[in-house]
Amino acid sequence: MTSHLRNILLVGLASAAVAAGLATTPTASAASAAPAVPSPLGWAPCGPDGLRQECATLSVPLDYADPGGRQVELAVSRIRSGDPAARRGTLLVLPGGPGGSGVQRLSGKGAALVRELGGAYDLVAFDPRGVGGSMKADCGLADEDRRLVNLRAWPAADGSITENVERSRRVAAACARNGGAELRSLTTANQVRDMDRLRQALGEDKVSAWANSYGTYVTARYAQEFPHRTDRVVLDSSADPDPRSVAQGWLRDMARGVEDRFPDFAAWAAHPDRAQAGLRLAERPEDVRPLVLGLAARLDRTPKPSTTPGVPLTGNLLRQALQNALGSDTSFEGFARLVQEARTPTATPVLPAALAGPMPGPDAAVIIGVVCNDVRWRGSVRDHERAVAADRAAHPLTAGMPVNMTPCSFWKGGPVEKPVRLTDDGPSHVLMIQGLRDPNTPHSSGLKMRAALGERARLVSVDSGGHGMYLSNGNACGDRTVTRFLLTGERPAVDVTC
Repeated sequence: MTSHLRNILLVGLASAAVAAGLATTPTASAASAAPAVPSPLGWAPCGPDGLRQECATLSVPLDYADPGGRQVELAVSRIRSGDPAARRGTLLVLPGGPGGSGVQRLSGKGAALVRELGGAYDLVAFDPRGVGGSMKADCGLADEDRRLVNLRAWPAADGSITENVERSRRVAAACARNGGAELRSLTTANQVRDMDRLRQALGEDKVSAWANSYGTYVTARYAQEFPHRTDRVVLDSSADPDPRSVAQGWLRDMARGVEDRFPDFAAWAAHPDRAQAGLRLAERPEDVRPLVLGLAARLDRTPKPSTTPGVPLTGNLLRQALQNALGSDTSFEGFARLVQEARTPTATPVLPAALAGPMPGPDAAVIIGVVCNDVRWRGSVRDHERAVAADRAAHPLTAGMPVNMTPCSFWKGGPVEKPVRLTDDGPSHVLMIQGLRDPNTPHSSGLKMRAALGERARLVSVDSGGHGMYLSNGNACGDRTVTRFLLTGERPAVDVTC
């Protein structure tokens, strides 16, 4: 829901567990638990040169059921409108995840947003709990359990999930011992509350929002729970908001998304233009898929030493590298190079940085904590064994990972709060934009968000691949439609395709 790497982690899920006897368990609804108005923010320059970016910290209750209790800090950033006469409000920039940094996303997208929107908005973002410069949680996981290829539950080479089940129990137990109230506070509901706390600190009656990936779910919930506090809402690359499954369903849907997206890579890798750089994998696009699958199977049997000591290139590492690369055309070259290094007997593969070592403990904790705190994950070990076997046959590129067992299945304490069902009851001020070939939030999954919102939304489907459309993997038509909406409020009369 990366920054792109964060989106990939983010929509991708590992999980954990929390101590059953925590003293803080928020139970009040987002709308009813709002604390007193926060203090004004103290801004100081930060970020890339020339962007006029400023940073501050926002205090929020660790537990909104006890708003006067312990406070924690969130990192906040903004780029103020350069034209007060043209300014119409504040646009919140929401990252993907769980695990994405809003501050980093604003730094990366700020210049493009200023070009598109001029001085119409103050651009504001924040790092959610557990992320970047904000409050942290940590499960105290071993290095091996913090590697992305293990946080994602890739089955063994023979399709068995015994090791995944053991790791899931171990990770859940570690989070139960070490996560504490900080981990328990990592929920979508609290991020929604924190958004409104930020709105108050900014002194705004309403805020607009551009949200990406997991951030679309957060923002859609905010628009439903605070309908009179939202102005214009853009949901970029949404997933199915079904409250019975949420993140478990998002992970499951990625099998379809990778299948939708892979032909784009195959066409790129078979194009004659790749030959000069030594990256043409096959003469025909239809030959790229069996080549990649065959290579992964060989690496399952015989991993190849890489330039990272002690971390060979395995079949699952190759599959994870593929999934990462499908998020953007700009990543195709790196994956093709890895394939060529793996195929060449005299070459030593260079692992992508995201796969070469463990991620920091707090980063692992947030992508685990939110998805496990939000909803109870369904399915016994036997259910997952059957699902993995079926998925490996139907979607060999993901080899059963999207339906495998994660630590959420062993989460102690259950969901922190009852999941929320999104409905069509609310202002008609939402514009969705969704790629037709998105590996992380496939178009078919986005259609379920569209159905849930009904007449509140219009959908712009973009004939493009990758994860994230506006000012990213999209096209001029999609970008124009979103920009026009943010500047004028005009939406297409019906759903459209660009």
